[in-house]
Amino acid sequence: MREKRLPVPRFASRFAWCTFLAALLAANVFAQQTPSAQTGSTGGTSQSQPAKKDKPDKQEKPQESSEPPTTKIRITVTDPNDKPVPNASVYVRYNVSGGLFHKDHLSELSFKTNQEGSLKVPEVPQGKVLIQVIAKGWHTYGKWYDMDKDEESVTIKLEQPPHWY
Repeated sequence: MREKRLPVPRFASRFAWCTFLAALLAANVFAQQTPSAQTGSTGGTSQSQPAKKDKPDKQEKPQESSEPPTTKIRITVTDPNDKPVPNASVYVRYNVSGGLFHKDHLSELSFKTNQEGSLKVPEVPQGKVLIQVIAKGWHTYGKWYDMDKDEESVTIKLEQPPHWY
């Protein structure tokens, strides 16, 4: 007579692998976030790095943060006759680093223009910024801008939509 074995669920091995991979990924992320240890025979600071003082000098520059420089944008939307276009939808997209698996992804802000056809965008990272404008009765607008100043002003002239017969 044959010996009867209890079946082993297949998900158990898959679950073990998934747990192992998740732990490995978490260890990798944790290792990247902790500061690297200094190596040296005496356990002190190395020669390439100056020793820290108890009292900081007033002349020292403050350390730069890891945040990229930002810019404020003022957008004005007009028609071809330089009249303001109120209540237009404006979308501002820009790259943000540090997403899933440390990949960049696009972040989006959406706004509406006021009665003067303008709006102020709060601080966004400097670099490439996509500005898209959608307004009823006007051709949709979209263009990438290279923002490299603390404050930028962008004027957008919307065009008439193509006439369909």
